[in-house]
Amino acid sequence: MKRGKKYRNVKQANPGGTAYTVAEAVTKVKETAYGNFDETVELSLRLGVDPRHADQIVRGTVVMPNGTGKKVKVLVLTKGDKEKEAKEAGADLVGGEDYIEKIKEGWLEADVIVATPDMMAQVGKLGKILGPRGLMPNPKSGTVTFEVAKAVKDFKAGKIEYRVDKAGNIGAPVGKVSFSPEQLLENLKVFLDAIVKARPAASKGTYLKSATLSSTMGVGFRLDTQDVTAFIR
Repeated sequence: MKRGKKYRNVKQANPGGTAYTVAEAVTKVKETAYGNFDETVELSLRLGVDPRHADQIVRGTVVMPNGTGKKVKVLVLTKGDKEKEAKEAGADLVGGEDYIEKIKEGWLEADVIVATPDMMAQVGKLGKILGPRGLMPNPKSGTVTFEVAKAVKDFKAGKIEYRVDKAGNIGAPVGKVSFSPEQLLENLKVFLDAIVKARPAASKGTYLKSATLSSTMGVGFRLDTQDVTAFIR
């Protein structure tokens, strides 16, 4: 792949084989970001798990203390009094069968979909549409609940869902380049701590195999996994 001049210049500032502390990587990412927009800072992890086995799937949610910098559009699928509760909590879109029909027709203009349990008989039929896009409501991610106000406020505040892929990788946004180093470090600590605590009992050997921090357009800075362990203690 042919890379642009700006990318090549940044790459020269990141010697191969170098492992950085979390704090150093945050500084490097902020210094080398060259996009003409507020780039997202992304953390990529490779875990020592085999997701082919159900007891080694790493999945959960975490609320970033400083948010992610992204405006999240939340759709709540519910009915009755819960519609008013969702609207008052700040949900962008609220409805029931009307939105279910729109989704069947191809509409998908929401970042998060929350559903109350009494809607799941109908929402379940959307699995083939929502599942591949990571939008299917699920109790484990807090998106199937009668506590719609809390769910909406959490996602608006920066709650994200993570799940290991088939290769044992997890990626997550931890903020924006415009965030202060302290804000990024705080988000990183909370997220990494959640991942470590989510280690499956069936996982053997090294759990955190590698970690890389990057911005949307920038290069990746490899983290020293020993420093990561010390960082979250």
